[in-house]
Amino acid sequence: MHATLHRLFLSHPQAVDESYGEHFLFALGFAARLLGAGLAALVHAIIPCLFETTASRMIREMHDRIASRAHALPPAELQPAALRDARLR
Repeated sequence: MHATLHRLFLSHPQAVDESYGEHFLFALGFAARLLGAGLAALVHAIIPCLFETTASRMIREMHDRIASRAHALPPAELQPAALRDARLR
């Protein structure tokens, strides 16, 4: 039971050198930004002169943040198997 809870809630945050709370806030922020980008794209689809570059800019910014975090991760061969397997999905 304890191992399952650890795997579900702590393995990934530890693999990216964060506490559960730090990872929660980072992921929640990303979810909010993705929602905002999606809403901007929806408005742009209806009224093309609005939010012409907003969604693409937000996605580029989020990509840059994720890519910079990926450099902090150890090489794949040093990561736990569960984390490597999760990235393949």
